[in-house]
Amino acid sequence: MVRRALLGGTFDPPHLAHLVAGEAAFRTLDVDVITFVPAGAPWQKADDGVTAARHRWLMTQRAVADVEYFEADDREVNRDGWTYTIDTVRSFPDEDETTLILGSDAAAGIPSWHEADELLDRVSVAVAERPGTGRTAVEASIGTVDWLDMPLLPVSGTQLRARAAVGGSIRFMVRESVWEYIVSNRLYGQDFTG
Repeated sequence: MVRRALLGGTFDPPHLAHLVAGEAAFRTLDVDVITFVPAGAPWQKADDGVTAARHRWLMTQRAVADVEYFEADDREVNRDGWTYTIDTVRSFPDEDETTLILGSDAAAGIPSWHEADELLDRVSVAVAERPGTGRTAVEASIGTVDWLDMPLLPVSGTQLRARAAVGGSIRFMVRESVWEYIVSNRLYGQDFTG
């Protein structure tokens, strides 16, 4: 039996707020591992021009490297069709204890997710507070959750992509190995030489 916390997301790109949330979850929750799961084809972002799953997977591997209690898992990027969290949860052994790590904005939206009732029956939820969606909204939406003790980091993938698209550097907002990958693959308009 593995006590696992799943931190899923588009990871476009995986950034420091994702890693801080994983660290807070490991320190706060009684879990063995934090599993970072990049979405394959996230149905709620179907029209958002998401970066190819292959790039997001390779960046996620780099983001979690060398942290013994972090792992990257590719089951969603290798799945055909839309990515639903309930399918991912079902793909782990039934005896595993699973906690979902979510930002407060995502947690408040769980009732709109595919098979949300079964999902909430199968997992516990740990939430990182994010600007714009407070504790009251989350608890009114899905009930009691574990709140992660972490600073509010106003960093998002949307913000980083927009910054990069106009020539701004996103170095130090992602791990160095992720930034090097972004530059070498010219993702998000990042085309720096050093």
